[in-house]
Amino acid sequence: MGQNGGMRTTEAPPLDQQLCFDLYAASRAVTAAYRPVLTELGITYPQYLVLVVLWEHESCTVRDLAAQLRLDHGTLTPLLKRMEAGGLVERRRDDVDERYVVVSLTTKGESLRSHAERIHCDMVEQLGLDKQEFEELQQTLRTLTARVST
Repeated sequence: MGQNGGMRTTEAPPLDQQLCFDLYAASRAVTAAYRPVLTELGITYPQYLVLVVLWEHESCTVRDLAAQLRLDHGTLTPLLKRMEAGGLVERRRDDVDERYVVVSLTTKGESLRSHAERIHCDMVEQLGLDKQEFEELQQTLRTLTARVST
């Protein structure tokens, strides 16, 4: 019987059997592990992800950035506005097609690149995985994401 005296028709799996919770908890833990070093640099985790993309591509359209980060425009636009106000990026209309907005690094945003390898190595070390375990976990997560995204 249910808590209110009624009959339960289905049995929900307990929290420790919920994959969604394990993914949620892992995501929060990993994001929290980034927080101290990113706070020291004056950026948030989502801002760090934008910078990682721009360090790789130097500049890209908001549309491409949204696709790479799997964010919608409603989430990304305020994030980019805050980054622009903080002097990390600049946004401008595309010279070829003004319907697109191009995001690029400023000198300040580029200067944070020198911390990227240390941040990555620190996080890999905190995970405590060897190279093969790291690659296997990454591949599993990518497979899972692809399967539920289609």
